Amino acid sequence: MNLKVGNNLQKTFSILTLGCKVNQYESEAMTELFEKKGYLNVDFETEVSDIYIVNTCTVTNLADRKSRQFIRHAKRENPDSTVVVVGCYSQTSPEEVADIEGVDIVIGTTERNEIVDLCEEFEKNKKQINIVRSLKTDHEFQNIKIEKETDMTRAYMKVQDGCNRFCTYCIIPYARGHIRSRSIEDCVIESHRLADAGYKEIILTGIHIGSYGMDLGEERLIDLIEAIAKVDGIKRIRLSSVEPNLITDDFMKRALATNKVCDHFHLSLQSGSNNILKEMNRRYSREEYIEKTNIIRKYMPNAGLTTDIIVGFPGESEEDFVDSYNLSKEVAFSRIHVFKYSKRSGTPAAEMKNQIDGNIKNKRSSILISLNDELMRSFANKNKDITQKVLFEERMQDGYFLGYTTNYIRCKVKSTLDLKNKIKDVKIVDTNDEIVTVELV
Repeated sequence: MNLKVGNNLQKTFSILTLGCKVNQYESEAMTELFEKKGYLNVDFETEVSDIYIVNTCTVTNLADRKSRQFIRHAKRENPDSTVVVVGCYSQTSPEEVADIEGVDIVIGTTERNEIVDLCEEFEKNKKQINIVRSLKTDHEFQNIKIEKETDMTRAYMKVQDGCNRFCTYCIIPYARGHIRSRSIEDCVIESHRLADAGYKEIILTGIHIGSYGMDLGEERLIDLIEAIAKVDGIKRIRLSSVEPNLITDDFMKRALATNKVCDHFHLSLQSGSNNILKEMNRRYSREEYIEKTNIIRKYMPNAGLTTDIIVGFPGESEEDFVDSYNLSKEVAFSRIHVFKYSKRSGTPAAEMKNQIDGNIKNKRSSILISLNDELMRSFANKNKDITQKVLFEERMQDGYFLGYTTNYIRCKVKSTLDLKNKIKDVKIVDTNDEIVTVELV
């Protein structure tokens, strides 16, 4: 609702973000656009707002359902509000979204730079706006960036959009379109601004960052990394999820030479079974995946390796699942994100035969989660005698500061000093909790 500010009424807006880090980045950028125009940001779920934005995810049918629930929640909270639906769900199903009662504006995964103007246009005309367009001919990176300073210590930078892989379980190529890369020059400009604002770590993110540059010519992700590494003030560069084919000896040599790339790789696996990898259209084998992890550890012996694994993909036998389990133990991941396969209509996998019973999915998920707990403790214990560098991010009420090592162990230390946004040498002293306890050295 309008809030009184001096002698003026200030309009309010709120954004709910579902899904991935890219969506979170884009929500931050949209928040900035509204605030520049004088709108006040309020909490989506606890405060009444003039404008509600639901930034949707469509990775599963469940994600679509959650999006619809929040859309209806917004209109119930304030029937006179403007409700805007943006993101992947509206991109793949624009008419379905437009038909949801209470939706006023539908935007896909482009044109978010226009969101404030569209809201003001709707306020004048009170006619539903639907500007979702096909992405088939969209080959340019749409730049929506964050410029304001915050009290955060790590900054996400979106450097890429789209995906050309078409894994059989995934709707994202349809929601995000072809690969589109942000220019190195523009990324470096933002890196300088982030460094000037006090950020010490940049996390490069996108829908499929391993494909960075393939639409630009000869430039590749490692060229971008090297350019950002030259920016004074940026101490660490971390990568979001990458696929195995990115990892080569040349990539690792060049990454290591920057002295800034974190020894942590989220190397997407999805399955340890060659049969299932083929059905998923993942374009690598279990043997190739293991080879890539060995290359990483040749150059960064203490690297943290995290991954995603889907259990219960159509046709996954007990032997296929055991392959995933055994590969996980062999690689010794530092963390596994376990997902139970969920049908996504519009993908080939949703039409496959031999869909797996939910009870089997639950059982396999539980087994992998237990293995994850074991591997996380083991990795932390292996790091006990190693001096680590931690970038401390926040102070808790109990006097502890929280942060991450370069190889992505979450840790805490009690200190009377202000450690926020400082990089300190530490040693691990207690691994009994998920957040390990360290001491300063």
